[in-house]
Amino acid sequence: MNFIVSILFSFFAVIVLVLIPWIGVGALHLRVLFGIIVPYAAMATFFVGIVVKVIGWARSPSPFRIPTTAGQQWSLPWIKHSRIDNPKTTGGVIVRMIFEVLTFRSLFRNTRLEYRNIDGVPKIDYEWEKWLWLAALLFHYSFLVIFLRHFRLFLQQIPGFVSLLDSLDGFMQLGVLPIPGLNVPEVYLTDMLVMLALTYLFVRRIYIPQIRYVSLPADYFPLFLLLTLGFTGILMRYFLRVDITAVKELAVGLFKFQPKSPEGIGVIFYIHLFMISVLIAYFPFSKLMHFAGVFLSPTRNLSNNSRIKRHLNPWNYPVKYHTYEEYENEFREKMIEAGLPVDKQPEGTAETEEKE
Repeated sequence: MNFIVSILFSFFAVIVLVLIPWIGVGALHLRVLFGIIVPYAAMATFFVGIVVKVIGWARSPSPFRIPTTAGQQWSLPWIKHSRIDNPKTTGGVIVRMIFEVLTFRSLFRNTRLEYRNIDGVPKIDYEWEKWLWLAALLFHYSFLVIFLRHFRLFLQQIPGFVSLLDSLDGFMQLGVLPIPGLNVPEVYLTDMLVMLALTYLFVRRIYIPQIRYVSLPADYFPLFLLLTLGFTGILMRYFLRVDITAVKELAVGLFKFQPKSPEGIGVIFYIHLFMISVLIAYFPFSKLMHFAGVFLSPTRNLSNNSRIKRHLNPWNYPVKYHTYEEYENEFREKMIEAGLPVDKQPEGTAETEEKE
């Protein structure tokens, strides 16, 4: 039942966020607020939050080598060690980080614990999380392509790589028939892949009991936010057309710090822009910060050279030790009264025992 509360809370939070620009622009005509002030405030929050978070991580003490390893550590010359999964040099760490960032290598090798009933006998089994890896890979790369494609809105002269991405992304006219006299937009493959990947991640989170049990509103809210962002973008492109010239005028003005708020853009665009602004402002304070955290994680960015180099804690300081001998000298009489054994008897007791 708790997961239903988390889902409903996140869902209605996103609905409220959609209603804010809908009412603010559609009824109150606050185009300057939602078209200029909110985006600038979101970007300022994003950059300040990222800097503060990264500085906090960089200043966190990490005196010990704690890399997560998945291969043979370097030891004897005749034992082959894993140069990538258990690197002993900085070069190995760099290669490992490249694979981690570009291909999600650790996620590709991830497994999930399953209790299965095999021939009437319950057994523990492990399932390869290949679909999670594929969905994550498709989402991140599709989102990156969509982000780069939006550069056409911020620059007067469209860069060549943006035009190339645009043509490659829209090479498939899925389900679109040429209609005379009607300008049908290209169907972008990344739009479909992003929505498919997000839907899978959401269904997976509520379908698998173990994932559902540990899921919080902080896990559902970004999914609903991204789904709403993608849905409004698809609406603008394929169904509710907006004045793209006015949109570009607003975007170029924001980029050049010469903001303008042209009329006639449409409320759906301001909803889309507001959702982007919320995502940008929310980013530094959410789990989405793994984007930067992966580079500062000591489990990833450290080499495992504990057998080669001795690592000392730089924060060690002199400590006054209270030895057992000192402890016994302080509490010897009380220990004897309590019947506890002592290494050294009191002087009077030792002399009495010798006379006897």
